[in-house]
Amino acid sequence: MLLRFSKMHGIGNDFVVLDCRHGGFPLDRAQIRALADRHTGVGFDQLLSVEPARDPACAFYYGIWNADGTPSGQCGNGVRCVAAWLHRAGALPLGDNVLIESPSGPVTVRLLGANEVTVDMGEPLFEPARIPFSAGQAADRYRIEVGGDALEIGAVSMGNPHAVVSISDLAIPDLAAAELQRLGPQLSGHKRFPQGANAGFVQWLDRGHLRLRVHERGAGWTQACGTGACAAMAVLHRRGEVDDRVQVALPGGTLRIDWAGPGRPVWMTGPAAFVFEGEWTVPADPDEDSG
Repeated sequence: MLLRFSKMHGIGNDFVVLDCRHGGFPLDRAQIRALADRHTGVGFDQLLSVEPARDPACAFYYGIWNADGTPSGQCGNGVRCVAAWLHRAGALPLGDNVLIESPSGPVTVRLLGANEVTVDMGEPLFEPARIPFSAGQAADRYRIEVGGDALEIGAVSMGNPHAVVSISDLAIPDLAAAELQRLGPQLSGHKRFPQGANAGFVQWLDRGHLRLRVHERGAGWTQACGTGACAAMAVLHRRGEVDDRVQVALPGGTLRIDWAGPGRPVWMTGPAAFVFEGEWTVPADPDEDSG
């Protein structure tokens, strides 16, 4: 079977996008992993499927799968790519607010240009049970043991769970510190996050500028994480450390995040880029060749 796809990225967070508007999602978990392989497949951080909406209030639905084949509830850079893909397909006009449906629920998108999109990412959820995160009441900071180290983290859901660590609390100078290579995977898989978490390490520059690195559950270290940028801004905003508009610099580029506080949605603005179109020969049983 030949599978047609689009390769896209949002500031380095890369995706394969499948047009499933006229048929079901065609891949199983093993085939997703095979497609994600950067040596023998196409390679991506997440796979995105564009499908008919389940919710009649929405124009389309998009599914999200990590490189290891696990499903995801939300992807900020991915939704911008979905919106740009739909615009190029003639299905989404410039300038209008349009509801599209994510696995976590409806999302409002607006195309500012053919390759620039602003997205209503919803209100951050800090209640531990809704993240989910094992804790009592919601707090600005939690102490957590990670690989024998005691860390202070913020925990929030942006449609998927996030652990946010300020590197000033780690007493390390910058985001290039080797210590993060160990802490990222350990925090992503920590037992207090029953569904895993995206682990974001944030460097505060001033009240309007942050730097961020994210280790994503199911994908590893990424060039960019849109929900991670929203999560970092929301956690620091809740602590009173940033203003209502923040530029978040990630390894792949910069996102603008706006949040006016509780009761309001987070808005994320950034680019979406097309890389190439292609066809991939779907293996019947990709695990047979995994050795």
